[in-house]
Order: sequence, then C-alpha cells, then structure tokens
Amino acid sequence: MSSSTNHQAEGLCLRFPENLPPHSSLTHEVAVQMLVRAVGLATQIAFQSSYVDKPPDGQIYLLFIPGGVNFPLDGVRYMEAEQRYSIPIQGGRELEVIEARHGFIPLSGEMVASRVRRRYRLVKGGHPFLVLVHYSRGQSIPVPPPLQTQPVRQYPLRPHNEPAIFVLGERQGQRIPAGPIAAGMPPNVGVGVGIGVGGRPDAQAMLAQQNREMEALERRSQRERSASMNPGPRQQQPPPPPPPPQRLDEEDSADELENISTRTLALTRYRRNHELMNEVFTYAAFGDKQPPKPPAPYSIFEETELESRVEALTKELKELRAKSAARKAMAREKEESTDVYIDKAAAATPPAVSSTFVA
Repeated sequence: MSSSTNHQAEGLCLRFPENLPPHSSLTHEVAVQMLVRAVGLATQIAFQSSYVDKPPDGQIYLLFIPGGVNFPLDGVRYMEAEQRYSIPIQGGRELEVIEARHGFIPLSGEMVASRVRRRYRLVKGGHPFLVLVHYSRGQSIPVPPPLQTQPVRQYPLRPHNEPAIFVLGERQGQRIPAGPIAAGMPPNVGVGVGIGVGGRPDAQAMLAQQNREMEALERRSQRERSASMNPGPRQQQPPPPPPPPQRLDEEDSADELENISTRTLALTRYRRNHELMNEVFTYAAFGDKQPPKPPAPYSIFEETELESRVEALTKELKELRAKSAARKAMAREKEESTDVYIDKAAAATPPAVSSTFVA
C-alpha cells in the first residue's frame, strides 16, 4: 500500500497502452470524437501503470484519473495557474478543458517558458474519468534563473511492476500482466480519428487503419464470447492473418471520409448488442415453457388462527350489543321517571286566577 502511494505521489498513473499519433493542434471536435471512442476501447483494453515525463510537442495521452485524484506530475513546471472552462457540444455533451500555459522543463537549458498543456474530458455524454492530454507550444515568457535549476520531480523515476487493469466494462478492476499482448488487445490499436496534421493528406490511410482496428476488436470479442459459452480445454491456434487494407474510392468526398469511422463503430456496437439480445430471446423462446403454478392467494393465512379471531370478534360484538341495550334501557327509564315527576308537579299547582274576574 505504501509503495502504491509513493508511486502515485511521484506521478504513476493509468495510461492507455498504445502511443497515440501526435498532433500539432487539437480542436474541440476532434477531442470529443477521441473521448467518445475511448469509452468503447477502455472496455476492451487494459490500461497500464506508467509515468508521463517530459512529453514532446504534439504528444497525446489518454489517462484514467478517478474523481478526487490529482493530475500526475509530468516533469514540466508551469508558471501560470490552470484555467478551467466548459464548452457545450452538439448532442447534449459538455466538454471540460483545463489549460496550463507557460511551461518549461527545468535543468534542460530552456530559457523561455512556452509549453502548453490542455486536458479534455466529457463531463456530460461520456465518461468523466477518461482524460485526454495534449501538449503543444504557445506564447513564451522568460524563465527566472532560480527556477531553471529546481526540478519538478525526483529523478531517476522508480521502476514499478504494476499489472495492467481494466478500468471500464464487465471486467472493470480485473488485473492482468502488463504488456500489449498480455492485455489481450491487438497490436497498433489507437483512438485517433483519422485527421492528419494540418489537413487531411493521410485521411484514407488513417481511416483504413481504424476499420482494421475495429474489425480486430470485433473478432477478439467474438472469440472471447464463444470461449465463455463453450468452456473446455483450449488448443493454441495461430492468430488469423490481418485483413487486407480496405481500398477507398478516390471519388469519396470529405464528408464521407469523416463518417466512415463513425459508421464502423456503430456497426460494431449493433452486432454486439444483437448478440447479447439474441442470448436473452433464445432463452425466452426455448427455455422452460411451464412455469410453476403460483400459490393460493389465501395460503399465507392459517385456518385455526382465523377461526379463533372470528370467535373473539363475535364475543366482543355480543358484549358491545349488551352494553348498548343496557344503556338504552337506563335512558328510557330515566325519561319515564322524568315525565311522571312533571305530571305530578302540574297536578299539585293551583290554576292561576285571571285579573279580569278580580276586577
């Protein structure tokens, strides 16, 4: 536990195991696309514990940072506090951007601070713990000489042998030996969106690579599902040969090129969901057709208990009726005695003499 705490304090973090293609600039739309696709890949690929140290310009990292955990050290000192702002995205999503400017690497001979670090995460419409980090350059300011010799972290970095771990999906929390092969993922898997630096000169190649990656993930998920449904001794089989690169027509427009990867991802999700629903409906169609009969509605009551309660209520009812009759008889006798007293009083009183006769 203490070793893990020390590594975390030194900047050890969960990182996507593959190197993402560098970009000199990263737009908000591209960051959203990469984060959306990263949610699906995070359920299939285990993240590895690693350091982020002195990243080059244009480098992109995909990290898994749980809530309440500070951003790990990256070997860069920033002379300006981070600025946080949110951007609404079409479709109900919200992108949070955290920007740190005027960074430099101590003890590297850098006299000016011009490094910029931007962190992106989807607070709505994605997973808030998946963070996309991009390093670039911006406006420069001179670095004070005392800060040039003060490193941000201690070197050399301590070695570690932390296993890779699945951060999302059904296997969340499962630890496996580190390495791309042990992590159960095909080689050359990334979350790039097929947009070249400064334009689209390599769009066709990137999109073809994305299609191959999605097909590889689909085949691997099918093998795992079939192996879980048919347990038994497994024989090692050579991996299937990679599919040939897909050829894209030169007449495809730019809009079609942007939508190919989205359609491929949607098709993969549709097939996966179809297989899951097929298992449910197969059991409903060929499962137990004669469910057990439900118990009688009055089976929760006991006959002897009900009879004893009825007898007690009947006895109580008779007592209440007897008391009511007695009260009515007493009231009737009292009323009769009052009437007799009034009659006797009236008879004993002499009639009044009229004043007319006295006059």
